[in-house]
Amino acid sequence: MKYRSAFDIIGPVMIGPSSSHTAGAARIGRVARTLFEKQPKRAVISLYGSFAKTYKGHGTDLALVAGLLDFDTFDERIPDSLEIAEKAGLEVIFIEEEAVPEHPNTVKINLYDDENELEVIGISIGGGTIEITEINSFKLKLSGDPAILVIHQDRYGIICSVTTVLSKYEINIGHMEVARKEKGEMAIMVIEVDQKIEDAVIKELKELENVKKVIRMVE
Repeated sequence: MKYRSAFDIIGPVMIGPSSSHTAGAARIGRVARTLFEKQPKRAVISLYGSFAKTYKGHGTDLALVAGLLDFDTFDERIPDSLEIAEKAGLEVIFIEEEAVPEHPNTVKINLYDDENELEVIGISIGGGTIEITEINSFKLKLSGDPAILVIHQDRYGIICSVTTVLSKYEINIGHMEVARKEKGEMAIMVIEVDQKIEDAVIKELKELENVKKVIRMVE
């Protein structure tokens, strides 16, 4: 993972003792909330490696839940996030996993409401930098930079259609990948960009044939 500036190493403005265990955790939680597109009713948070061993002391539990409540890394409500979640009707369950992950700061978040469910796996790399490595069993790489996720039917020409729209609005792509489970079935396109994505872009992408959903990530 390349750091773009000194702030990636020092860490962001934040509440909490650790950029990896607190700021990174808050960002993972917030990405999960963004992907779910609303506040869930239930969250099962499975912690691995270092996260599982030190999450209470480093406030990782508070930060993850704060992210699910859509709090940023510097939000002064982070220390009270568990109580706020309970009052908001968000049930939270923490599980300390013993499996050895590829990265020591790994968390799996399962979100539920009456109609939807979502599974997100993320890692906190350091300095508040994160990567989402899996969404609903789709393996991918999402860093939390300005990005869009395009959920679509795996069809000929869809990638060209999406990139044509981005080119029309002069949006430069920094990273892009496509994940699918089976040929011709559902796929996810991850596109990280260099500038803010306006509503008009999202609207036009949603209107493309074979596109099922477009999600703009937290910027």
